[in-house]
Amino acid sequence: MTEPTDYTPPKVWTWNKSGGGQFASINRPIAGPTHDKTLPVGRHPLQLYSLGTPNGVKVTIMLEELLAAGHAGAEYDAWLINIGAGDQFGSGFVAVNPNSKIPAMVDHSGPAPIRVFESGSILLYLAEKFGAFLPKDIAGRTECLNWLFWQVGSAPYLGGGFGHFYAYAPHKIKYAIDRFAMEAKRQLDVLDRRLAESPYIAGDSYTIADMAIFPWYGGLAKGWLYGGAEFLSVQDYKHLQAWADRLLERPAVQRGRMVNRMSGEPSSQLRERHEASDFETKTQDKLGTAG
Repeated sequence: MTEPTDYTPPKVWTWNKSGGGQFASINRPIAGPTHDKTLPVGRHPLQLYSLGTPNGVKVTIMLEELLAAGHAGAEYDAWLINIGAGDQFGSGFVAVNPNSKIPAMVDHSGPAPIRVFESGSILLYLAEKFGAFLPKDIAGRTECLNWLFWQVGSAPYLGGGFGHFYAYAPHKIKYAIDRFAMEAKRQLDVLDRRLAESPYIAGDSYTIADMAIFPWYGGLAKGWLYGGAEFLSVQDYKHLQAWADRLLERPAVQRGRMVNRMSGEPSSQLRERHEASDFETKTQDKLGTAG
């Protein structure tokens, strides 16, 4: 499409329901539920309500890593929230996450259920609950949290910025694409320089910082996001590429990428996960190749 003519903002903005592009049906300027729908609850203490987007994959990787490390209390039920169908606006989901974004989790292991929303918060909650994947010394912990919150602050520029205007916007706007492509490449360079210094994001150990950053920036590096790999010359970030390959070798990462997934090869999708045996029906040797 050609670029639209210059836009002069009105004095007071009003919502044009038909002007939202690909996501017009689920974007709106108000919060709260649109319909009544009770969330299902399985038999495990941890109940995850999510979708296999980068933010959702952070949490399923963490849960699978906890189980692989022997934390039996991390067994979980993962229920699919189809955001394209508006599941995130059901009354039950909004009660768990008033922001109507995936992922959201409820921990039923204590005397009263605890709701946890925002992917970074869920990672930190699980790391502290199980004493895993978060360094215990103050310097290591702080470095890990530095990078966790770097991801929380940076990814909107990658997804809502570059990804939206490059892949999804109804009009290709050169200024917007150039602006966010520049920022995406700057962020890739930040990570590449960091990974030239250490094997993992926060240092010598694999942590929740890696789990948070991998689905977004590892996914971009491996060509899974927005079709923008060639456009951004992602092959040039050698240290980032090596780190992404190293994480992809981990079985828990492979499993985590499958959970609540709705795209790619059918063998790479596990739309709901309730037991470890649910993975046995899938073709494991295809996990690393599906986008």
